[in-house]
Amino acid sequence: MECSGRDIAVATLHGKQRVLARPLRQGLGLRLVHASAVDTDQFGSFCGAQPRRLDAVLTAQRKAEAAMDALGLDLGIASEGSFGPHPSVSMLAAGAECLVIVDRRSGRVLVEHLLCTVTNYGAIAVASVDAAQGWLAQVGFPAHAVMVRPDQPPVVGFSPWLAKGVRQRSELEDWIACACAQSPLGQAWLETDMRAHCNPTRMASIRRLAFRLVRRLRQPCPACAAPGFGVVDAVSGLPCSACGLASGWVMQQVWGCDVCGHRTRSPRPDGLRAVDPMHCDYCNP
Repeated sequence: MECSGRDIAVATLHGKQRVLARPLRQGLGLRLVHASAVDTDQFGSFCGAQPRRLDAVLTAQRKAEAAMDALGLDLGIASEGSFGPHPSVSMLAAGAECLVIVDRRSGRVLVEHLLCTVTNYGAIAVASVDAAQGWLAQVGFPAHAVMVRPDQPPVVGFSPWLAKGVRQRSELEDWIACACAQSPLGQAWLETDMRAHCNPTRMASIRRLAFRLVRRLRQPCPACAAPGFGVVDAVSGLPCSACGLASGWVMQQVWGCDVCGHRTRSPRPDGLRAVDPMHCDYCNP
């Protein structure tokens, strides 16, 4: 995958080009070109108005391809994220970001992942803005925007969002009152707006992932010297420090090359050799 001196297409409605351009330019010699006419919400939206029909990697790949088609380029990049409970640590929210680069010249598709434990992802049901004050401070409002809709009983389902990207307290107060008036429970449902341009914490994660992708593309395969040797899988089974039995935590990283298929294994980069018993399914079921 030859990068230096090439143009690379990106399609985003949420300002991601601002954090992708510098790593790609300085690390790989690529010039990022924004395909502003592409509506990326067609591939799925965070607010749920348009469901994401494919997994995160394929969705990002389709975004990159749409940007390439729109600009007539043979190199494209796109990111996709999802948020929810941490896969290993209970009661902890996490964000899963992926960055996909598609090179039609070489036929390669390279994917880099980042599991983000630093996230403000959250939601709350309230009857007033004063009742939400503690939660708003916790999620970083007003620097981080929120979305508002009427709260509904679980059997009824979700109501449409009344407002997204809310950053002003006075505006939020009005939308909460409106949502409470429409809710059979008399409450508004507030949720963090996880679109990148509304969420500085997520934007920082995408920047971090971009630098990680650049480092990977500068890493040659030890077997065939193709660029892009990096982590492609993980092996779980990190033992519990008390009972010694395998946990669901990652024990080793699997490094691989998508060109020749070479694979190697390495220990966790953080040096952790055992998991605390509080995270063990046997010691703390």
